[in-house]
Order: sequence, then structure tokens, then C-alpha cells
Amino acid sequence: MSEENLVDTGGSASAAKPKIGEKVTKVATYYHPRTWKEKGLWWTLGLFLVTYCIAVVVLGFIWSRSPGGFDVRATALEMAQNDPKKLVPGYVTTATAIRVAETLLDKPGGYLSNDITPPGVYLDNIPEWEFGVLTELRDLVRTLRNDFSRSQTQSIEDKDLQVADPKFSYDSNSWILPSTESEYRDGIAALHRYLNRLADDKAQDGQFFARADNLSTYLQVVEKRLGSLAQRLASSVGQTRFNTNLAGDPNARQSTPTPDQTQVKTAWLQIDNVFFEARGYTWALIHALRAVEIDFGDVLANKNAVVSLKQIIRELENTQAFIWSPMILNGTGFALVANHSLIMASYISRANAAIIDLRNLLLQG
Repeated sequence: MSEENLVDTGGSASAAKPKIGEKVTKVATYYHPRTWKEKGLWWTLGLFLVTYCIAVVVLGFIWSRSPGGFDVRATALEMAQNDPKKLVPGYVTTATAIRVAETLLDKPGGYLSNDITPPGVYLDNIPEWEFGVLTELRDLVRTLRNDFSRSQTQSIEDKDLQVADPKFSYDSNSWILPSTESEYRDGIAALHRYLNRLADDKAQDGQFFARADNLSTYLQVVEKRLGSLAQRLASSVGQTRFNTNLAGDPNARQSTPTPDQTQVKTAWLQIDNVFFEARGYTWALIHALRAVEIDFGDVLANKNAVVSLKQIIRELENTQAFIWSPMILNGTGFALVANHSLIMASYISRANAAIIDLRNLLLQG
């Protein structure tokens, strides 16, 4: 009985091998040029279109995944060629800005916002993520130019940051003459030059001033960005808002009159776009604040504010949690279906409130 079973098993295995070989041969035959010639032009064209569509769909799924985070200190050490002495004030922040910009351009699929061919042309979530990252990158580079690298209002701008700032402000959707990628590469090169001068004892024109007022100025910009994102996210379900534009100042005026109450609601097709823009902005902001924690370590310690910044970073990390739903849901209030926009707005609002408290702490004597 055992011998029969052994023979049967062996026979089944040997029978299975030709079947696998036949399938491989069959697939190879379909793609052989001789088959194209025998089947004709239309068969060949159909096979090409089916293969192309499958490849585009697969690439679309791969390219739609946002990149993971990175260690800001390890990144700075890598750029410093593992020399800790080069990690002078400002080095980690500048290195982080460089890595964020490189991630924007070198992630799977590259920079997609200006694509005019599939699959990039039909992807909308990852381009919105890119715009969010780009917004924070622009804010950080502009703060480097206007505040961090200058000792006072009458000091001269850094020559490389003067180049980098407008480069990253270039049109994010230009695909040719010049392309967005080429302009951003020039901005990265300018940041690299500034980074090298920061760590060079002989190049005294490359400076970074880690002061409480400089950090407060940067956080003020972040505060306004987060406030805007929180309001746009909350508008996913629609709200009736009172007009508070002139509240607190009896002499305030505005250019055109507005009603006392307005109905604000994000268009249904824009809900996921706002969500991924916020997700991209907070992704970049998390890395910037981690770098600030290192470069402004003494300032934060003197104000006993290190733990406050850590809490802000922790709140923002919640915005990067894995999304289990295949689409961004928009349930209303306490409905059965979740509202991802309101959850994101909650995390951002809590981080924003903590940033306001941190700014007040930094401005105290």
C-alpha cells in the first residue's frame, strides 16, 4: 500500500511539473515577436495595451505610498561624514531641510505634481502630500534666510539662502523649461553650500543664530499654517461660523463687507486632497521640529521648554498613523462612519495650541 502511494505521489508530482512548464511556455509564446506577426496588428496592439494598463495600475499603487520618516541627527552626521564636531548650531536644521527636499524628488515615482503621463497624471493624493511638504519646506528655508542666518534686521542676507529661497518658491507644476525638479535641485545645491560654510571655521560668513526670538518667529508661521489646515479639515462636514474678522479692535476695517454668519463646507471631491496636504505638511514639520530640538537645545532648556516641544512632536506623530480605510471617509458628527478629516483636525489643533503656549514661553524674560 505504501509503495502504491509512493508511486502515485511521484506520478502526481511529475505530472505537475509539465503543467507548470506548459504555462510558462504559453506565456512566453504570447510575447514572442513571431506570435505578434502571426496574430496580426490588432492582437499585438491589444496585448500591449493590456500589459501597459496593468503596469500603470501597479505603479499607481506603489507611487501612492508616502515615504516614511528619517532620523534627523543620523542624517546630519551622514552629511558631516560622521564628524560630530561639524554639528554646529543650525547644521541639523539645514541638513533636515535638504533631506526633506531630496525625499520630495527622489521618493518612488519621483516628483509627481507636474507629471503629464500615467500613472502620475491621475494620482491626486500624493501630489497633495507633496504640496504640503513643499509648503513647510518653503517656510523653513525662508525662515533660514530671513531670521536664523541673520543677527539683526540690518544684517546682510546669506548669499546661498538668497538663492535657495526663490528656487523652492518656483511653480510646483512646471514640467519643462525649466522643470520644477531642476529648480528644486538648484535650491538643494544652494543649501548644501550654506551647510558646508556653517561647519567651516574659516568661512565666518556662514552663520546660524539659535535665539529664542528667531525660534518664536518660525513657530508663528507654523502656528498660522496649522490653524488654516485645522479649519479646512473641520469644514469637511460644513459649519456655520460667526464673522470674527474684526473682533477685538473697534477701529479695524476690511476692504469689502462680509455677512455676520457664513456657511463653510469643503467640496466633497476636495476632502481627501485637504487631508493629504495636511498629512504632508505635518510629516515635514515633525522632522523640522526634531531638528529644532537639537539646534535650539540650550535655548529650550533655559526656558524649561524641551518637554513642551516633545509633546508637540508627539501630537503631530499621530497624524502619520497608518490609514486602514481604502478611502478617506467623511462621516458627520457622531455618525456610524468615521470622519478622518475631523480626527486629523483634532491632532493638528492640539499641536497648534501647544505651539501657542511654547511661543509665549519663549517670549517671556
